[in-house]
Amino acid sequence: QVQLQESGPGLVKPSQTLSLTCTVSGGSMTTNGYYWMWIRQPPGKGLEWMGSIGYNGTPYYSPSLRSRTSISTDTSKNQFTLQLTSVTPEDTAAYYCARERSADWGQGTQVTVSS
Repeated sequence: QVQLQESGPGLVKPSQTLSLTCTVSGGSMTTNGYYWMWIRQPPGKGLEWMGSIGYNGTPYYSPSLRSRTSISTDTSKNQFTLQLTSVTPEDTAAYYCARERSADWGQGTQVTVSS
């Protein structure tokens, strides 16, 4: 079973860039057919898919976040990263990384956007 762990700062100031890393263990990110995603859940709201990156390194993004989101991989470290630019307090949420179409999710990390 694949394990995932999110890491990154818990507090980001408005207008800055949020950067999170997901470390994958128990399996290779480049396994054919594996897609990796970032999801978030603002307080009191539902889950929001932010974007994904495939085993071949091709990313795709939620249309609502595309202009501010970048997802990349470091296959040497078996990691993938999320960058969200120009954050506002509305980006405050629990952020999760996961493997698509599976029960393999990280525990999540809380990110608060505040000055």
